[in-house]
Amino acid sequence: MNQSELLQFLEEKNIRFELTSHPAAFSMNEERDYTLPHPEADAKSLFVRDDKKRNYYLLTVRGNKRVNLKEFKRKHQTRSLSFASASDLEKYLHLTPGSVTPFGLLHDSDNHVQFYLDEDFLKDEALLACHPMINTATITLKTSSLIHLLEENGHSVSLVEF
Repeated sequence: MNQSELLQFLEEKNIRFELTSHPAAFSMNEERDYTLPHPEADAKSLFVRDDKKRNYYLLTVRGNKRVNLKEFKRKHQTRSLSFASASDLEKYLHLTPGSVTPFGLLHDSDNHVQFYLDEDFLKDEALLACHPMINTATITLKTSSLIHLLEENGHSVSLVEF
């Protein structure tokens, strides 16, 4: 599924969203240079794995937060965590570095990747803004719509405090 297929899929599911195109952004620092319509909804997603390469995790948090992998390990009783390789990112989520997004879970039909979502995305207007499979655009939608879409496609969503 590429960006246009994702957008068509969302439209078929009657999920309302807002798409903003921008130059390629490979990090949150680069993305801060662009004006997005809902900066409070900005998300960053980290694709990590345990030290035995047995368990993979997608962590999606507010863009202004830092993720402490040691603290996450302790709270969720995982093995030591580090960033997964580009080849693992391609293998499990069909994404490239810089375009990591919760929508990549739609490619993970065997549920190899566990998804953890920052519970802060349920506060205020409850919007989430992330890449639509590519880093030259940002899609904003209701957090509840994303959760429903992922659960409907067989993925559990763990809401956690980061």
